[in-house]
Amino acid sequence: MKKQEIRKKRRRQREKPTNRQKPRLHFPSEGLHIDQNRVKKSLLLMLQIGAACLLAYSLVLFYGQRVSNAGDSMSPILKNGDVVLVDRLVYNAVKPKRGDIVVFKPGGNQNAHYLIKRVAALPGETIQIKNGSIYIDGQVCTEGIHVSDIRSAGVAAEPVELGANEYFVIGDNHEGSDDSRTADVGTVKRKDIFGKAWFVVSGDHFGRIKE
Repeated sequence: MKKQEIRKKRRRQREKPTNRQKPRLHFPSEGLHIDQNRVKKSLLLMLQIGAACLLAYSLVLFYGQRVSNAGDSMSPILKNGDVVLVDRLVYNAVKPKRGDIVVFKPGGNQNAHYLIKRVAALPGETIQIKNGSIYIDGQVCTEGIHVSDIRSAGVAAEPVELGANEYFVIGDNHEGSDDSRTADVGTVKRKDIFGKAWFVVSGDHFGRIKE
């Protein structure tokens, strides 16, 4: 009898609910949240740095390409050895106009040195140099380019009719310039124009090029 009571008592003790709580696992949720913020900030900073580098690269690529001027054919605006910046984007939006100072390689020869000259005549026009002046379609040119007393007319001694994508260029120092008046340079195709010279970064006349 006693044995039965003892077994019942033990059974009741086993079935009796306990107030003990199982140990809980604590996860550093707040710390994890802080780490996520740091990751986000780091990624944002990296994106900002990448965007800044891309912008700087684009500016250098399209506005900061440097070309050295060889000779005095564009004197007094440019001197021998001057380094100029070339705007490579402008002619994607607009066509070269009379008076623009363009950078190109003659005949599209990629092994040639870049030349820097001023646009005198545009596609579809007829240019002739006579009596020391430039004539465009039979009229003395008074727009964009001011050249007088040209003693060497070269191929333009006779009328030169330009094609749909051809430009006639002349150096400001016209008596010391190899340009479209010579067979070695000739007319300039639109596709061969590298860009527009717009800024001098060397020499004693640092600054924007005045057209």
